[in-house]
Amino acid sequence: MSAKSIVILMAEDDELDYEIISEALSKLKIVHQVKWVKDGEELMDYLNHKKKYEDKTSSPRPDLILLDLNMPKVNGFEALQEIRKNPDLCQIPVVVLTTSTDQADIEKSYQLGANSFLQKSPNFEDFEGVVTLVGKYWFEYVHLPSQN
Repeated sequence: MSAKSIVILMAEDDELDYEIISEALSKLKIVHQVKWVKDGEELMDYLNHKKKYEDKTSSPRPDLILLDLNMPKVNGFEALQEIRKNPDLCQIPVVVLTTSTDQADIEKSYQLGANSFLQKSPNFEDFEGVVTLVGKYWFEYVHLPSQN
């Protein structure tokens, strides 16, 4: 029996953070693929299958979005707002993963529909541990709606 591959879409402009997150997720015992976009504009192009993401086979609908707030072009708040307003995208879980500890950022993220708000730790092991817990929670314990 083959397991369905989980698609994790990471919107992250920092390549080192992308590598840490990918490495932590690779340690999970789930079949998954990580798709990476480097800013909010590219995130929305991916989700709406525009520009280089027109091919739905190579740009499948994500099961989870990991969203940085501080990105160029379209920031995380703007992207989150667009995702939640779109009936085709609004059920995709969005986990904000950012360096911010600002209470206003936390409140705004939840007001816009984030499912979780997590701070990136400056400590590598702590950061990797948080990402591992996110993966386990969303893909080992939570039951997600089926995709159309």
